[in-house]
Amino acid sequence: QVQLVESGGGWVQPGGSLTLSCTASGGTFSSYPMGWFRQAPEKEREFVAAISRSGRTFDYAEFVKGRFTIHRDNAKNTAYLQMNTLQPEDTAVYYCAADTGDKLGFGVRAGEYDYWGQGTQVTVSS
Repeated sequence: QVQLVESGGGWVQPGGSLTLSCTASGGTFSSYPMGWFRQAPEKEREFVAAISRSGRTFDYAEFVKGRFTIHRDNAKNTAYLQMNTLQPEDTAVYYCAADTGDKLGFGVRAGEYDYWGQGTQVTVSS
């Protein structure tokens, strides 16, 4: 059983930055691709970023490319999402997720992840 706990959310003004953390326990963190997703009110959960087991490969949704950076520290069992140049449309609950399956690479669909954190609220407003 894998437990994921996100932290680092909060309120920030447009143009500001936040870094989210996702700390895992109960499994072998380095064996899981990790993903970040978000869900705004009355919208479906959407893919934000994903990173491979090693951390050497990653992918981003188009709307965050150049602004967000995903990385991981397998020694600390933690994945991160560094978010820069935040805009009001980035306001959402952000979730990290782990894929404990054995497929190669990583997924960009929520259904490919089987463990989820509780979410952390990010609010961007002036």
